[in-house]
Order: sequence, then C-alpha cells, then structure tokens
Amino acid sequence: MYVKSAVLMTAFVTSYLALLFVVTTWWQAVPIAAFLGLVLAGIGFNIGHDGGHNGYSEKGWINKIAAMSFDLIGGSSFQWHWKHGVFHHTYVNISGHDTDIETGILGRLSPQQPRYWFHRFQHIYLWPLYGMLAMKWQIFDDWNDIIRGRIGEHKVRRPRGKDLFIFVAGKLVAYTFMFVIPMLLHPVLSVLGLYVVAMFCMGVAMSVVFQLAHVVEDAEFPMPVGDTNKMENAWAVHQIETTVDFARDSKICSWLMGGLNFQIEHHLFPKICHINYPEMSKVVEQTCKEFGVRFSEHKTFRSGVASHYRWLKKMGQPEVTPAM
Repeated sequence: MYVKSAVLMTAFVTSYLALLFVVTTWWQAVPIAAFLGLVLAGIGFNIGHDGGHNGYSEKGWINKIAAMSFDLIGGSSFQWHWKHGVFHHTYVNISGHDTDIETGILGRLSPQQPRYWFHRFQHIYLWPLYGMLAMKWQIFDDWNDIIRGRIGEHKVRRPRGKDLFIFVAGKLVAYTFMFVIPMLLHPVLSVLGLYVVAMFCMGVAMSVVFQLAHVVEDAEFPMPVGDTNKMENAWAVHQIETTVDFARDSKICSWLMGGLNFQIEHHLFPKICHINYPEMSKVVEQTCKEFGVRFSEHKTFRSGVASHYRWLKKMGQPEVTPAM
C-alpha cells in the first residue's frame, strides 16, 4: 500500500512539474494534463478513500493524513466523510437519502426519482457532464454544503476548530497549486484550459467508477416498507443487493481503482484496506451462495459501462402502463 501511494504521489509531482517547467506546446501539455487528472483520481481512489474509511493503516493518525489527500486534490476530507462515509454507506441506493445518487434535475438514476422529458437523452448527455463534477466539487459543492449546514437533505454539523482549519487550509493549498503558481509562470487562459482538461478527466474517472458499482441494471433501489421507515432486508443483505462488483479478475483495474471494482466487499468491510479485497471476494461470494443472497458482478469493465448505459437509457424512458 505504501509503495502504491509513493508511485501515485511521484506521478502527481512529476506531471505537475512537467506542466510548470518542461512542456512548451499545447500538444505536449494536453496529454500530460489529462494524465495528471487521472493520477488525481487514483490518489482519491487509493489513498483518500482508504484513509477516509480508516482502512489505510492500523494507526489513526496515518489514516487522517491519508484522508487529507482529498483536500490536496481540491475536495474536503471532512465533507467526504459525511457525504460518502456516512450517508452513502448507510443509505445505499435509497432515493432521497443516498446523496451519491442525487444529481439534481439533470439525471434520473433511480426509479423513485421524478422523470422529465429530457431524461430520454440522459444516456448521451450525462457522460460529458460527469467530467464537470470534479470542478463543481472543488469550487462549489463543499462551500455550499458548509454554508447550508446540509448535504442533500441531511443536516450536518459545520466544521469547527481543527476541522475548519483543515478545510480552509486544504482549499487554499489546492487553489494555490491549481491556479496561483501556474498563473505566475503561464498565461491565465492556458492555465484555465489545462485545469479544465485535467479536472474533466478526473471527474469522468471518479464518476464512472462509482456508477458501475451502484447505478447499473443488477443493482437494487429499495425503499422503506410502507410508512414504517424500515427496510425489508437486513443491513448486510441490503449492502450486497444494492452493489455490483466488476472486473474482479483485472489486476490493472484493482490497482488503479483502489479495489473499488470490489464494491460489495468494500461495503461489507469498509475499514479493511482494499488490497485484501480480491481474496475476500471469494469468501463473500461463497457465503452469499450458502445463504441464498444474490451476488452480482460484471466480468469486465466494459460490460459494467454497457450496463450503466442501458440503465440510464431505461430510466430516461416514459413508464408504460400495461393495457387492461
């Protein structure tokens, strides 16, 4: 895990310095900026994600530092803890509660969300919009959530003391690396253009990896039974049936995505470092068979993408009322 972290951080520093001091033409800068964006997504997948779940190390202070890599890449480890670690992992695929499947009016990801006429095209237009999410996260979402004291419809305490210092300092450091230092050395429009390229790649990578685990055909979108506010299934069963693994045999996907292709295992054991998921998945799948719980997976990354595409298309179509 430490070797992987060193490789990712070295790739980040190298590509960033190359953009500042080495490249001289746009055709050199654009692919390096795209690579930098993918590296930032990798840091989030591998270091920030495990640290935020206290799964990076047995030592709490190391987990805290690992989680703060979210602040380095422009997000907020404090807000991510609540949005993802608490609300998503508690209310997986429950519309109105799982903030990770709420995209506002532009997307309909679950059957319980309202449908508008333009959703019939969402399987086409959402893909480029995924690229905007990283920029929206860095510049708008975290600030807006703290000002409102809410994430979605959930009330969240605003950061205070050390948490507030880390939030503000993290944003300032990230903005300095992204904008201030580059603009001292290069034209403003060039800096902004390469920022968009890098963050677009980061946004697409982070969005698609999440969607392949939860917003696909095999994932369930359950709601509370009647007016009880209680779910039909027990917690573990709910986690398994609302989540789908993909590309479990691909060591490349597992390495790059921080084990997030083993989402079922991650949702059952979020505090365990992701490098253990490939072995754990064999035990989890066998246990599901023994207890009659459906275990879903897509064999390849491409088949997961295809399933997400079909689900978006299905959710965009008007519901057909059967003839009497």
